[in-house]
Amino acid sequence: MTLLAIEQMVAGYGEIDIVTGIDIAVHEKEIVTVAGTNGAGKSTLAKAIMGLVPRCRGVLRFCGEDLLAMRPEDRIKVGVAYVPQVENVFPSLTIVENLQVVVGVQNHAARIAEMLDLFPALAARRRVRAEALSGGERQQLAFARALMTQPKMMLLDEPTAALSPNLVAQVFDTIRKLPAIGVAALVIEQRARQSLEISDRGYVLDSGKAVMSGAARDLLADARMADLYLGGA
Repeated sequence: MTLLAIEQMVAGYGEIDIVTGIDIAVHEKEIVTVAGTNGAGKSTLAKAIMGLVPRCRGVLRFCGEDLLAMRPEDRIKVGVAYVPQVENVFPSLTIVENLQVVVGVQNHAARIAEMLDLFPALAARRRVRAEALSGGERQQLAFARALMTQPKMMLLDEPTAALSPNLVAQVFDTIRKLPAIGVAALVIEQRARQSLEISDRGYVLDSGKAVMSGAARDLLADARMADLYLGGA
């Protein structure tokens, strides 16, 4: 089943188009990586999907519904969860309080208990303010917040940015487990090789266009992909 369908998306700010005609699909319980160099349009793509870019046109559907006609909060209601690169938790609130303030959750207590079971490191520090967490713990909390609403797909914008190598591995391991709990993932990621290694399919953006796409294993084996976007073979 196709969850997210993007066709000929154009998006940007003012009179400048950053995304210039992209076709992307994400299927149920699938991990898809969007890679590319800095300035390729990756984060603009993520913001356009969530309705956070002033101009966006083309086809943007989720489970057959037109996202372009929806406000950002309504896109969350239909099953899209978004973890932005920065400011994805409330620093002054504890772990539990960060989960309690998520709207649109029917039984907060039960869902919080599920999230703490899913992320044991958070359970051990549930009364600690987010500002005192490590970078890896903060990212786990951001994931838990996004999962509170029981989404069908998580949109992750540079989830490993500014993390140490050990924490990067932990984040990718968490993403790898999402399909097992019924959640697809669209991962916007600078670390293309590591992200593709846990993905089913991938897209490579350059100057706002998808210049390469295919099965993740095929992209990893492509010599041109390795030279231009993976730092060599």
